[in-house]
Amino acid sequence: MKKSIFYFVFIIFSTSFTYAQEFNVGTNLINAGVGFGGNFGSYTTSSQSLGYSIGFERGVWEVPGPGVVSLGAYLGRKTYSYNYLDSNDKWSYTIVGVRGAYHYNGLDVDNLDVYGGVMASYNILSFTGSRNFGSKPSATGFIGGRWFFAENFAVFAEAGYGVSYLTVGATIRL
Repeated sequence: MKKSIFYFVFIIFSTSFTYAQEFNVGTNLINAGVGFGGNFGSYTTSSQSLGYSIGFERGVWEVPGPGVVSLGAYLGRKTYSYNYLDSNDKWSYTIVGVRGAYHYNGLDVDNLDVYGGVMASYNILSFTGSRNFGSKPSATGFIGGRWFFAENFAVFAEAGYGVSYLTVGATIRL
């Protein structure tokens, strides 16, 4: 599975197209992704689902560097289960957040958007079983890259501490 992810990211970043797609002020994007890994469960987790996320971001102001700062919203979900003796625990996290990112536009690759940022979120816990961990606020960081294959379509890969450690998905430019 790790090799598949590596090959997917390698193909995305090694293929060259001619779409000029720097992230600018006024750019609006919708992202949908599937995430791998994560640690909302405890070290005794028997299984976990893929993480699913959807988000929106908008370029709001230019900053020196060169770059653009974006603000946006995020919604993610992931489930864990634990089965041991008489315990059948299952917990699901729904993450609602506000994100800010810096998109670096100084690379000489027209169809690549690289970025990093932070998210303030609230992790809502839905739990069944004998243990309860509770809902809580959280702060996370992330880095990522987005490759545009067409004027309004891209794929992305993002690493960080959110619903998953690694998220890959598609982006639609509005």
